[in-house]
Amino acid sequence: MSPRSRMGELEQAVLEALWSLDRAASGREVHERLDGRDLAYTTVMTVLDRLARKGVLDRERDGRAFRYVPRRTRAAMTAELMHEALQGTGADRDQALVSFVGEASAEDLAALRRALDELA
Repeated sequence: MSPRSRMGELEQAVLEALWSLDRAASGREVHERLDGRDLAYTTVMTVLDRLARKGVLDRERDGRAFRYVPRRTRAAMTAELMHEALQGTGADRDQALVSFVGEASAEDLAALRRALDELA
């Protein structure tokens, strides 16, 4: 099971905040990015620590504090989640792919075509 599929909603929000900062960030910076959620600073720090222990984040010492950075990009984690979902379909894998493509938007289909062209 991928790290992202094992994450709770708050863990995902913290990870999204880090991706939006696009650099190593302190707990304070992540807390500020989550300002609209009415979370205690200590709660954010607990989540950051938990994500680091799960291997989702790297942390580096910065004086007495730490700075956190995601180990993978949003795209890499999303791809891992999609791959994991397809593996769980067993014999229905082809049908799952057909269903996915059948419900995809025009933009998604264009992106998929570009990706397939790059791989060919």
